[in-house]
Amino acid sequence: MAVPDDVAGTPCPACGTPNPPGRRFCRRCAAVLNPEEKPPPLPWWRTVWPFRRRARASSGRVARLLVILAVVAALCAGGFLLLPAGRALIEDTRDKLGKPKPITPVSVEASDEVPGHPARNTTDGLSNRYWGASAEGASVTYTFRRPFRLVDLLITNGASASAQPYARQARALELELEVTTQDGTRHTKKLTLGDKPGPQPVPTGISDVKTVRLVLRSPTGLAPGRHLALAEVEFFQRS
Repeated sequence: MAVPDDVAGTPCPACGTPNPPGRRFCRRCAAVLNPEEKPPPLPWWRTVWPFRRRARASSGRVARLLVILAVVAALCAGGFLLLPAGRALIEDTRDKLGKPKPITPVSVEASDEVPGHPARNTTDGLSNRYWGASAEGASVTYTFRRPFRLVDLLITNGASASAQPYARQARALELELEVTTQDGTRHTKKLTLGDKPGPQPVPTGISDVKTVRLVLRSPTGLAPGRHLALAEVEFFQRS
């Protein structure tokens, strides 16, 4: 059956046949008479990966959320590294990755010395010579030429690293450690030592160290005719 062409209306976008108002499909070719308008073109930055890979309208929101989360994570990481805890974590990691090397103080001063047993004996590298102090509370201070990162201490308590000479004199089972940095900041720590001969390691991890002071506490074996003995104190810096 022929389709009359004397109908007034909007022409079909496909074949040009006029169609009465209200029709959705062309009466001749069945094409859609009012196709939806095409969306406007995306801005250039939406055409760059990963924004161009979009299958749904919500994918743009997902991509923006991922970008925001990445920025927040970067800011949090940067802030953490600026905090003291973050800086300490980095320094401790560097301490573990490097190999500590010894450093010797330029001066050693003690508040009390038994004749024949000066405080400088604690840095002479010989564990059979010691610093002797007459009473609890005596202190020794080590000063260094330049600031450095103090990684570890190695303390040989008593009169010697050998068992028999070790037991001949009294020992301090606790030490008060006071470290002063270049800017005047003081770090204090109580050290507990085992009552045994031989070196005992003490981890520290303090930067810009200028002086180290040790105070003898909690003596054992102290009696008339005997004194407190400290054989060796070794300092190690980060290489």
